[in-house]
Amino acid sequence: MPDRQRFTILLCTYQGERHLPAQLESYLAQTYKAWDLWVSDDGSRDATRALIEAFRAEAGPDRTVRIITGPGQGATRNFLSLLCHPDLPPGPVALSDQDDIWLPHKLERAAAALSAAAPVTLYGAQSHYVDAALQPIGKSPLPRRAPSFANALTQNIVSGYTMVLNDDALALARRAGVPAAALPYHDWWLYQLISGAGGTVAIDTEPAVLYRQHGDNVMGAHHGMAATLRRMRMVLDRRYGDWLDANMTALEACDALLTPDARSRLAAVRAVPRGHTLRRVLAFARAGLHRQTRRTTAMLYLAAALGRV
Repeated sequence: MPDRQRFTILLCTYQGERHLPAQLESYLAQTYKAWDLWVSDDGSRDATRALIEAFRAEAGPDRTVRIITGPGQGATRNFLSLLCHPDLPPGPVALSDQDDIWLPHKLERAAAALSAAAPVTLYGAQSHYVDAALQPIGKSPLPRRAPSFANALTQNIVSGYTMVLNDDALALARRAGVPAAALPYHDWWLYQLISGAGGTVAIDTEPAVLYRQHGDNVMGAHHGMAATLRRMRMVLDRRYGDWLDANMTALEACDALLTPDARSRLAAVRAVPRGHTLRRVLAFARAGLHRQTRRTTAMLYLAAALGRV
């Protein structure tokens, strides 16, 4: 990637006035200065849009700050629609939530990583977990196994609020378009799509974001007892299985973008629907499906044997 290539920050907002100013200020504090900001607001009725309008002057005349109206169908649809906006300029894009704080080196490290990476690359980073008052409460766990399509089919390990897509990864996402299926999470979809197309998924071990935990988060941290219990409930009530089905339906719709190996793994799972317990377990095994730990992988296969996924 050429030096100082311009990033477009993609920020999706909804009723974000409480924490948005700190996030906007963290963009200005970036050591990497070559960026523009596109905001898709999903119908905020608070001061969110006014704060962004005021930010134009702070951003300076050399930066574009553009606000568009989102589809009003939730964060996942908002991000995917923004990625596929016809006027979005080429170049790398950095996804951003409205309520976090970027550490000053975030874009600088992403630029360095992308410059050394393969043509189609999805970059993510670790994060510090903080509470609503920015007091530290933990750190995101490092993946124990390498990113792969076989893992992406079962879980997401690249947090969307840290994601950066290089030019080719952005082009791939735009070719896939906004899936007709109601997908659970945009970041999980991008991990699946890019790994399935043979792209590189790079996760920086250096934290790049203060990830704020509060009552309005779409999804909280993915570790700890509360997260484990939440996952168990989602498996038992079949919601997790519904998510897997929705993701795989969307992947089938753009399977021409996938590698032959990814298409084979996807087809092996799709050939045996939920409820065909033993056959479903064998299909998961043939496709090499796994999560990041042996324990959670065993739970996945048990859920398949029980007809829950």
